[in-house]
Amino acid sequence: MTVQPIKDQVTIAVCCYNAAHYLPNLIEQLIAQQCSMPFEILIINNNSTDHTQDLLDSVTATNVQLIRYVNEFNQGIAYARNRAIEESLSSRYLVFIDADEIPEKSWLQSAINVLSDDETDCVGGKISISLSSRPKWLSDNLLPFYGEVNYSHQAFRIIDISTPIWSGNIAYNTRIFQQGLRFDVRYNRKGNALGGGEDSMMFRYLLQNNFTLRYEPDMAIMHLIPDEKIRRGYFLKIHFIAGLKHVSYEMEYEGKKIVGVPRFMFMQLCKKTYQVLYLRLIKPNAYLREAMNLTYQLGMIVGSYKKHITLKRVANI
Repeated sequence: MTVQPIKDQVTIAVCCYNAAHYLPNLIEQLIAQQCSMPFEILIINNNSTDHTQDLLDSVTATNVQLIRYVNEFNQGIAYARNRAIEESLSSRYLVFIDADEIPEKSWLQSAINVLSDDETDCVGGKISISLSSRPKWLSDNLLPFYGEVNYSHQAFRIIDISTPIWSGNIAYNTRIFQQGLRFDVRYNRKGNALGGGEDSMMFRYLLQNNFTLRYEPDMAIMHLIPDEKIRRGYFLKIHFIAGLKHVSYEMEYEGKKIVGVPRFMFMQLCKKTYQVLYLRLIKPNAYLREAMNLTYQLGMIVGSYKKHITLKRVANI
């Protein structure tokens, strides 16, 4: 693979699908960022069906030197992020922020301050959550599933998976992508659908291969949560999908199975079902976390069965 010449420049990448209602405010905040290094704003339009295209045509026409956009026709966040990588390989740094987020004024400079240490490959920052309303059942331990990250007031090096950083607020030295490293499209999320996991897999890969990752609390953004995600069903669905993908792409089991499903999973399902029902009776506002574990288990069972059926079909061809 040909390595492109590197410019002392930052590319801020925004991957979006039907985000026209978010983009004007975000773009305004990005333009206002104070940074010691020149930067560009790159927007990846991933088959939006609202007026995102018209908005981008207008914005780029009045900010030709600062803002550009490309259309990525392969549907899904993993493809959009990979397109952002391809488009930014000539920049020294690549910074991701999502369309439904708002950066603090020092956000970009804080990221560059950390990446200017040449040993650092990646840095992630603080993510706060903004809710229009907060029901009683939405406890603090559920907020990380909206992407909340708030580990410490002090910066530190990340050494294990207990302190993950997410692609809604992350910056990379683009040298790590020059030889072909990309987000895993098996963990794709299309449009407004739930699921994904491409950023989790990238995080784990970088850790396992001894890249230098850091957390910087001054690299801070606010994540705006839409009302349709302030529901119990949102948490249950993302855990079902996570369980299904874990079995499909990561888990290998050689023990005893029933129609392709490891036998121990049925016992775990019964145990977790009892725990959910018990907690539902005695702590109606606190059972959700265990219910999420239950749907994760269901996802693994469904994934195991689907994998079994697929292998049978292949064997009969």
